[in-house]
Amino acid sequence: MRNKNQSQSIATIAIFFAVMLVIHLLSSFIFNWLPLPIKPTLVHIPVIIASIIYGPKTGGILGGLMGLMSVITNTIIILPTSYLFSPFVPNGNFSSFVIAILPRVLIGIFPYFVYKILKNKVGLLLAGGIGSLTNTIFVLTGIFLLFSSVYDGNIQKLLATVISSNSIAELIIASFMTSIIVPRIEKI
Repeated sequence: MRNKNQSQSIATIAIFFAVMLVIHLLSSFIFNWLPLPIKPTLVHIPVIIASIIYGPKTGGILGGLMGLMSVITNTIIILPTSYLFSPFVPNGNFSSFVIAILPRVLIGIFPYFVYKILKNKVGLLLAGGIGSLTNTIFVLTGIFLLFSSVYDGNIQKLLATVISSNSIAELIIASFMTSIIVPRIEKI
């Protein structure tokens, strides 16, 4: 019986990870080729959903995989901010790895407990929002604490830009999608 449960867990993680890869590729294409004013992260939505449905262990694993996707992407496609998420590019270090992985693992843990406390539509909205805010708060706090010297005092401008545009869109999208998708998956 243990092997069957382990096989189901691996299959669940594989399916959600495949969805994450598709979302990552499609959103990268759309947000990089179309002149949109914001570029929200959408890959965290399957992590939030898996956390709520399958628990913090599955959510944490998927969050870790999301973090690894970030490290790999920022190592292969070097942008001015890649060093914040990849220790393998110039100016990147172990702190880059922490910023890329730890917040994403926490995305897979916090929503589960929010929804466990409030098992209703409001709980789903809050769990989606908390999952999104977990990413924003921990990534930006990590950047502020670990890389503020790189920006020569202009770190506040960078953080304010990210908070004012992307994070609000991410929070709304994650809350909305979580509240729609979770009840449908729970029925299955």
